[in-house]
Amino acid sequence: MSFIVPKEREVAQGVVIPSPVGENEDMITSNWRSKRPYMKDLDKCDMCRNCYIFCPDGCWVVDEENEVVVWNAKYCKGCLVCVTECTEKALDVADELDFEDGVVRLEKSF
Repeated sequence: MSFIVPKEREVAQGVVIPSPVGENEDMITSNWRSKRPYMKDLDKCDMCRNCYIFCPDGCWVVDEENEVVVWNAKYCKGCLVCVTECTEKALDVADELDFEDGVVRLEKSF
């Protein structure tokens, strides 16, 4: 089987294409979400970093200076793996529309 690749998308064989470093604004996927994780009790968080490690989309960032994990809402699809993996039950689940910035609507067509 062969594929027809448009000329403008051709890449020479063996070429390494660098991946984006940091946030990629073209990959915002939060508008799929109907539920979101939130930090229910920061005092319970023991910085085990399970939310950071197990998140399939890298939505948690470790802030070493303040010793907290910070959630990045733009890329969270609402899979809630972080809540399941939180050993101290510091995270909980809420309906997206419970928040003023809830995104259960498409702001950009895909």
